[in-house]
Amino acid sequence: MVVIRLARGGAKSRPFYTIVAADKRERRDGRFIERLGFYNPSAKAGVEGLRLAQDRYNYWLSVGAQASDTVARLAKEAKKLNAETAAA
Repeated sequence: MVVIRLARGGAKSRPFYTIVAADKRERRDGRFIERLGFYNPSAKAGVEGLRLAQDRYNYWLSVGAQASDTVARLAKEAKKLNAETAAA
């Protein structure tokens, strides 16, 4: 089964996450099928902290992939940010 989850990167005490579609049996930071975006929880003001390719995210959901709880929350937030940016 394919899952959409976070893969951790960055340095000690400075996490940086990549949002990936991966086989459920692979390690958290191991092999993945496709990179869908990133999440930087320690981003400063004025720096992009979240990017998600909504079209690819929706594609993977449509073919049966399961999003983790955190990724589902981030996708909702990214959708809201994109709507605000488009309105401005």
